[in-house]
Amino acid sequence: MDNQTLVRMANQIGYFFEAMPDRDQAMHDIATHVRKFWDPRMRRQMLEYLAQHEGEGLTEIVSQAFTRHRGLLEQGS
Repeated sequence: MDNQTLVRMANQIGYFFEAMPDRDQAMHDIATHVRKFWDPRMRRQMLEYLAQHEGEGLTEIVSQAFTRHRGLLEQGS
């Protein structure tokens, strides 16, 4: 899948969870949602993109969620 499509999809998830009052819980929920609903290849590609491009194009909350919960996102990859 194209990186920009993954970035757009991740940001859409982030916009939804960003409205939550507890930011730490929102970041955990972003990672959990991606873990549940994204194919392992998509998660792996996004983590590689994050490492190579320093999160360019990702919202702050999504970038932080992927960084903080990397272990969760790598499960089953």
